Amino acid sequence: MLYTHEHLEMQATLKRYIDEHINPHVDEWEDAEIFPAHEVFKGLGKLGLLGLTKPEAFGGAGLDYSYSCAMAETLGHIHCGGVPMAIGVQTDMATPALALYGSDELRAEYLAPAIAGDMVACIGVSEPAAGSDVAGIKSYARKDGDDYVITGQKMWITNSLQADWMCMLVNTGEGPVHKNKSLIVVPMRENGKLRKGIEIGKKIRKIGMHSSDTGLLYFDEVRVPQRNLIGHEGQGFIYQMQQFQEERLWAAASALQTLTNTVDWTIEWAKERKMYNETLADQQWVQFKLVEMKTEIESLRALTYRACEMYLNGDDVLELASMAKLKAGRLSRIVPDTCLQFWGGMGFTLENKVARHYRDGRLASIGGGADEVMMGILAKLMGIAKRRER
Repeated sequence: MLYTHEHLEMQATLKRYIDEHINPHVDEWEDAEIFPAHEVFKGLGKLGLLGLTKPEAFGGAGLDYSYSCAMAETLGHIHCGGVPMAIGVQTDMATPALALYGSDELRAEYLAPAIAGDMVACIGVSEPAAGSDVAGIKSYARKDGDDYVITGQKMWITNSLQADWMCMLVNTGEGPVHKNKSLIVVPMRENGKLRKGIEIGKKIRKIGMHSSDTGLLYFDEVRVPQRNLIGHEGQGFIYQMQQFQEERLWAAASALQTLTNTVDWTIEWAKERKMYNETLADQQWVQFKLVEMKTEIESLRALTYRACEMYLNGDDVLELASMAKLKAGRLSRIVPDTCLQFWGGMGFTLENKVARHYRDGRLASIGGGADEVMMGILAKLMGIAKRRER
């Protein structure tokens, strides 16, 4: 896959916005453990960057998925992991199923404002007792008249403290766990306040991704119109699994620039840092490790671009997307850790950008499907592991 002039122009526009409106405030947002999502998203919406692949009828650009890949990569210029992740939730996690399967009425009410940056969205899948095991969620929606009445909990929900609506996976019936789930758009607020029955249990403090607000949410008999159902009832698990392919490609693409920056910053430091009458960069061990890291990053880039190109051609990329996600998670741990060592004591300070990537990058092997989940998927696809019946 090669980026065209149009891809590069989009990336340049996004990078300018990052340099002018995001990076100058990142340290402040990290300290506050939240960033102004409505303000940032509105700026991105005005530039047409929140709906690159979404239908033109609802304010999107109607472009192919390569533009999402290019945008995810460019978000790596942001000097933290929390803000890019929050943007990715808006563009590639909370909205794809709605864009593909939602009714025109539902898309006009929720997708169009999300693309414009007027509404902040979140994705509600994980629960306290169901993270990687999506089929094990317990939240449920029962029908009452023209409404669904939703009860349950959602945890690790990015953007949830500011979200206007949630794309929520819930059980809507009995029977096989892969066929009893649905995706429902749940409005979170009325007149700026949480709706009746929705409670933020607590804001979750994390070792990294500090600027991204993450919540534990309780839903107690929350009424939602049945017309807020995305697609067909009972198809939610399938829709979510389809969405995961794009989410995992996004995760791989979003790691590329971040990892590259980590190596580049370390090279600059190594050329300046004096020790034993030489610079750190004069040490062969340092040279070789940095070369190795750069080679690994470019290998991930090739894998990600290939997977994206196949996806554009309509191929099933479950295997390659899972590999790319696995590799991105591993490198997001290995590269910052290796580079941090070369910074010495400076690398152990909170202000150091490599240290921030060290903390933020640890989530990549957990969120969106843990490394072990990716390997389990790959083992099944390779014919090594048996598929479990549930």
